[in-house]
Amino acid sequence: MMDEKHPLVPNDEIIYDMAELFKIFGDTTRIKILCALFLKEMCVSEITEEVGMTQSAVSHQLRILRHFRLVLLRRKGRLSYYSIGDNHVKKIFLMAMEHTQEP
Repeated sequence: MMDEKHPLVPNDEIIYDMAELFKIFGDTTRIKILCALFLKEMCVSEITEEVGMTQSAVSHQLRILRHFRLVLLRRKGRLSYYSIGDNHVKKIFLMAMEHTQEP
């Protein structure tokens, strides 16, 4: 919801949620994981190999990313597969990449 005094400014709850979302993007480990998941859906061991980190570190970051709905989990038997949450996540991510690469 927007603030009634300033229609273009969201209310405090939305501002807080937006700030929390940007904090999640502020971690290089999580950015590496998201980059890996842009390639394809992966299980934890594939992500671990792709980003060069321990399985426990990757699993911890995936829990955070799932909590904020930035990645989705799909179970197939004993394996868990992760993918980018939705097109909003892709757009935010790609816009950030584009912005940082501008001269």
